[in-house]
Amino acid sequence: MTKTAFLRSWATQLTIGAFLLMAGTGLMLFFEFEDGLTAVVHQWLSWFFLIGAGAHIFVNFKPFKSRLKSRWGVAFTTIFAAVFVLSCFSWGMITGPQLERPIEEALVFAPLSALAAVTKSQPDVIIAKLAGQGIVATPEQSIYDVVKKTGIDENILLGIIFLPGGETLAAK
Repeated sequence: MTKTAFLRSWATQLTIGAFLLMAGTGLMLFFEFEDGLTAVVHQWLSWFFLIGAGAHIFVNFKPFKSRLKSRWGVAFTTIFAAVFVLSCFSWGMITGPQLERPIEEALVFAPLSALAAVTKSQPDVIIAKLAGQGIVATPEQSIYDVVKKTGIDENILLGIIFLPGGETLAAK
């Protein structure tokens, strides 16, 4: 089997399947149905779409080139290339993705007593939630300090503190 025949045997099917997955998860994200692993699946499994599309383009390169030379090919390629370049700038807007990392870092490095205030509870409630999972901590410690001491992932600790039912999160 030649390289082209091998690619042809799976490239289109992979592209179609991955496109359907990206379209479905993309719609869910657009309408903010972000429960579960929707965002993670959309982000990480998009690599399969890129691999499939790249292989599909490779085995169909002549028709691909001729389509790009058409008036519509030039127009859409130019438009989407411009949108891609423009999307790399925030244009002074404050966006959710820009805020996520600094907010998470602030939570991770804040004392647990400050997290108690954010969750509208008392420090002893947070300490008790952690203790219920066998995690010993003091109100002066941060999530970062607890991670260093226990090796438990910061997202699990944040989940214990912030998510409803988070007290059972570490056990899952």
